[in-house]
Amino acid sequence: MSTATADDTTLTHRQILAILGGLMMAMFLAALDQTIVSTAMRTIADDLGGFSIQAWATTAFLITSTIATPLYGKLSDIYGRKPFILFAIGIFILGSVLCGLAGSVYQLAAYRAVQGIGAGGLFSLAFAIIGDVVPPRERAKYQGYFLAVFGTSSVLGPVLGGFFAGTDKILGVTGWRWIFYINVPIALAAFLVVMRVLHIPHRRQEHRIDWPGAVALVICLVPLLTVAEQGREWGWGSGRSLLCYGIGVVGLILFLLAEWRYQDEALLPLRLFRGRTFSVASTSSFILGIAMFGGLLTLPLYLQIVKGASPTKAGLMLLPLVLGIMTGSIVSGQVIARTGKYRKFPIIGSLLMVAALALFSRIGADTPLWQTMLVMALMGLGLGGNMQPVITAAQNAANPREIGVATSTVTFFRSMGGTVGAAVFLSVLFSLLPEKIKGAFTAAQSTPDFQAAARANPDQLQLIQKAGTSGSASALNDTSFVNRLADALSHPFKVGFSDSMSIVFMVAAGIMVVGFIVILFLPEVPLRSLSAAQQRAQEDAHDDARSATSAAVPAAAPAAAAPAGASAPLASAPVASGPLASGPVGDGAAASSAAARPDSAAGNGSASRAASATAELRGDGAGDDARNRHDLEPAVSGEGAPNAGAHAADSVAEPHAGHIPHHAAGAHEASGEATAHDDVEPRHSR
Repeated sequence: MSTATADDTTLTHRQILAILGGLMMAMFLAALDQTIVSTAMRTIADDLGGFSIQAWATTAFLITSTIATPLYGKLSDIYGRKPFILFAIGIFILGSVLCGLAGSVYQLAAYRAVQGIGAGGLFSLAFAIIGDVVPPRERAKYQGYFLAVFGTSSVLGPVLGGFFAGTDKILGVTGWRWIFYINVPIALAAFLVVMRVLHIPHRRQEHRIDWPGAVALVICLVPLLTVAEQGREWGWGSGRSLLCYGIGVVGLILFLLAEWRYQDEALLPLRLFRGRTFSVASTSSFILGIAMFGGLLTLPLYLQIVKGASPTKAGLMLLPLVLGIMTGSIVSGQVIARTGKYRKFPIIGSLLMVAALALFSRIGADTPLWQTMLVMALMGLGLGGNMQPVITAAQNAANPREIGVATSTVTFFRSMGGTVGAAVFLSVLFSLLPEKIKGAFTAAQSTPDFQAAARANPDQLQLIQKAGTSGSASALNDTSFVNRLADALSHPFKVGFSDSMSIVFMVAAGIMVVGFIVILFLPEVPLRSLSAAQQRAQEDAHDDARSATSAAVPAAAPAAAAPAGASAPLASAPVASGPLASGPVGDGAAASSAAARPDSAAGNGSASRAASATAELRGDGAGDDARNRHDLEPAVSGEGAPNAGAHAADSVAEPHAGHIPHHAAGAHEASGEATAHDDVEPRHSR
């Protein structure tokens, strides 16, 4: 069997950029879709006659994309990345076309669910593929471009959404439908680029598919995500909400049982969390998602309601946030590539986010816009320095055969955190709004400016009395009237909204303090110099060499019992065909001679390797310890000297590359991870 070597999987900078171009287009689609649709959702719902049920279109997309994320990670580890990234793009194209043809909100929700299946793979697989083709030390530099795409889409989304939603017809088609149709040419270009340039050698791993775990995950997440989106309307303690909580808990228990039963073949192997890097990365990503998505969700509302900006202008006003994200991610990536140190960036990033959220809580209705934009830039720097290095750390700590699982799990937890944050913070915001606005309205009634404006605009006074003093959130379903009021009459609403928003940001800052404490436990593990594909190729070559050696030893054994003068069967043929044929293993006669001596190093090495393999099958990291002790023994050599041979993978590995053990990521990290600020390379790296 021919095996790809590390050299075969080494890509030039130009090849990496070609792959990166296709992946960035795919990721741009998924990121743009979320912001562009949310901006135009009110227009879409009005046109389809389903304003009161519009949230289901968002909920359906969220459910399928979240559930699909870990499935893509696991399946792509088994069968390879390329077919699944192409499948994700293809499904996204199909869903986009169907969404453009939707005739009702219910149809739109169903088609958005199809679109979500594709979107779930675009995010996680893009990061996993970069992990395959770029070494960890260089990875942050390239993955920083992905965050730049994410930031750009957050600005372009509202701009394009506002443009299409505000246009009646484009080429005879309703304007908002182009929000979905615009995805098609970009997705087709991404599909063709990925199909043409993405060629990562992959050896399929025989695994059972964890279908029970996948079904249990669906049972767990569907009701929980549903209540997260609909709970504010239903009531968090209503019968429907309680039913969703109960089903979700049952699904979670079933999922944990399925993962425990399937062990290494599980959809989300529980042993991953035995490694400190992976546990900290997942936990911090969940907390970051809560603070980031939940906290920043109120910023566009603030710009539109308090500052009177249109959705398009509000998107442009977020430009400092985007520039901060791009600057933070690119600078951190470049520094990590030069120094090999990543731990300080998420720590500094978390600290900047705490400061930014605390400053956001001080923003009021009369705060100058330029001050708000400065805080946006600070928030962006924190996000850019936090998100990417955490993914790099998780990938670096994972077994190279589980890059997909590691990447998708971190992405999954961040997405779940964002869902929880959005549900909690929006609930807090809208529960505070009625009383805050009522209090601000009552305080303003005694001011001369308010009284003069009320006398000049009696019709507006009736409108604000109904909305401002009702004390009900339902009276605020339509806030568009605020921009039509006289300044003195609209000011109490803006003050009430700003005061409510300040509490939301203060809560987000408190949650981010917890995230900062968690990220302090992130260890500094030396970044490897080989990509995941190179490590897998090196490991496969090592396995082939060991298999060839094992086949040679039994073949030579009859020579020991043969009568004097009888010729021993040669074992050189099967050995010579292995990847290490040029080394000592390729010497068939020497292998036979060494095998014939019971006390030879070859015999002892075989026994030790068998012990290592037995321990390895237990999945508890013992195999790694055994391998580290015994793989430094010589390969089967003619001399049988203790130091005659080197590490069996040396003929295919570059210096200091190290052998990557077969055991899974949790054990890999537990036995090979350095402590924080420890410059000593882990045991799996030589």
